[in-house]
Amino acid sequence: MSKHEHRVELKRAYEEADANDGTRVLVDRLWPRGLSKERARVDAWLKEVAPSDELRRWFGHDPDKFAEFRKRYEAELASESGKEAMAKLGELVKRVAKRARWSDGRQSPRRTVRSNAWS
Repeated sequence: MSKHEHRVELKRAYEEADANDGTRVLVDRLWPRGLSKERARVDAWLKEVAPSDELRRWFGHDPDKFAEFRKRYEAELASESGKEAMAKLGELVKRVAKRARWSDGRQSPRRTVRSNAWS
């Protein structure tokens, strides 16, 4: 890995925290149901990086909608507020090793949509 590459590892929010996790960032609009803040051990909660509630509801984890979901999500991230949110995430990534965290228990394709957006 070159000095300009930053590694982000993805981990479900419900998985136990590990000493090797580094800074833990929750990227989801909703706090994970049934998960206490103490157990989550999240260092930052960047709701603004996650898809909007409207987009999340429209998508509904339907694989047939993924191509359009991706297009709409990238448009959200290209907006002023999306750029600001990604800049916050990018600064976190640049400072320390990260594990971006999602509470969704499914293997959602959205996990990989913009993992390199700050490079």
